[in-house]
Amino acid sequence: MASVDNVNVDGNQKHSEVIIIGAGIVGIAAAAVLSEAGHSVLVLDRTGICEETSSGNAAALAFSEILPLASKGVMKKVPGWLLDPLGPFAIRPSYAFKLLPWLYRFWRASSADALRNSTQVQGQMMQLAEKEMLALAERAGITDMIHHEGNLELYESEAELQAAMSGWEAKKQAGIDFKVVRGAELAALQPGLDPRFVVGCFVPKWKNVSDPKLYGQALWAYAEKLGACYQQAAVSAIAHAPVGAEIRLANGDVLHSKKLIIAAGAWSHHLSAQLGDAVPLETERGYNTTLPVGAGDIRRQLTFPGHAFVITPLTTGVRVGGAVELGGLTLPPNYARSEAMLKKAKQFLPQLKTEGGRQWMGYRPSTPDTLPVIGYSSASDNIIYAFGHGHLGLTQSAATARLVTQLLNNQTTALPVSAFSPKRF
Repeated sequence: MASVDNVNVDGNQKHSEVIIIGAGIVGIAAAAVLSEAGHSVLVLDRTGICEETSSGNAAALAFSEILPLASKGVMKKVPGWLLDPLGPFAIRPSYAFKLLPWLYRFWRASSADALRNSTQVQGQMMQLAEKEMLALAERAGITDMIHHEGNLELYESEAELQAAMSGWEAKKQAGIDFKVVRGAELAALQPGLDPRFVVGCFVPKWKNVSDPKLYGQALWAYAEKLGACYQQAAVSAIAHAPVGAEIRLANGDVLHSKKLIIAAGAWSHHLSAQLGDAVPLETERGYNTTLPVGAGDIRRQLTFPGHAFVITPLTTGVRVGGAVELGGLTLPPNYARSEAMLKKAKQFLPQLKTEGGRQWMGYRPSTPDTLPVIGYSSASDNIIYAFGHGHLGLTQSAATARLVTQLLNNQTTALPVSAFSPKRF
């Protein structure tokens, strides 16, 4: 790993051109694109490159996922979320009161006008995301780590499919191809499915990476080759400075940068609050179990919308996970959720070998309207936010990197960033 040779040291005062807080996939992609543009970049993270939430996701480049998490009549579902700790969307009762302000905004985001706007903006973001990710992978020489087998979304009845068709129609209008499959065609796409699944929607242009942690680390190797540097450090405080920003580390060191990018995932709102931006960021706590290589003949990502989890084939195993638990950053994990999904996966694919798995939980940084936060801080145009992507961080990382680079260079952005502004709340 490159030494921190782009940092000038003066006592415990260190100076760098661009500092990125967060070495998850969004921060790594930003480091790569900024380095391509000739900037001197230092990335800070308390643990390592792609070691936290970006390491354990479902490996999906979900460019077709344009529908917001909120939906019409969403608040009627909240009692059920409180009562079912193992359900596809759960709220920890001990966290419910603290969650109320976010839930109020979530409800506001479920109005017809808000949903229409969020879907349109997300569709535009996804078009940019696909273009930028494939181009970045090409430049980094890691296209072989992107797989193109598509995604198969499975339904247990024709009525369940019909209930989802409004969403599919919205995707169709956004130019997303899909095909309804039944019978032999369904069985050919994924052999061994339990017969309860009678119909599916196949998205042929869906893509997955071979393993999200390895993909992120390969992208970092490219950024590092271009001169980006990494320092393992916990950030305790930030502030804008007359020129740039000041970053105080837990060990007492103080860093100064001309530009600062906050891409710290679910912890980002603690930093933005220090700059006067109260961003309503919550955590979709996601759970999964990664089974050993050879656990099953899984041909492509399988999505079970009625149960809110997926099964993804990786080069490093088979990953079973998903669902949403709103419970903040401090409550202990409830791995019974991982076990519940694994049990269902065995029912849905009887040939799946569920022994020897590794459980995991990650914190997806989620806004009420499902759109990320990308834009200047209120304190200074030298400080840029790049967080709040929910379960779409990998998918939208390269697009976010492009927008951040354009903002940092005072260029016209590829998309209007007003819809992503931290001030929209």
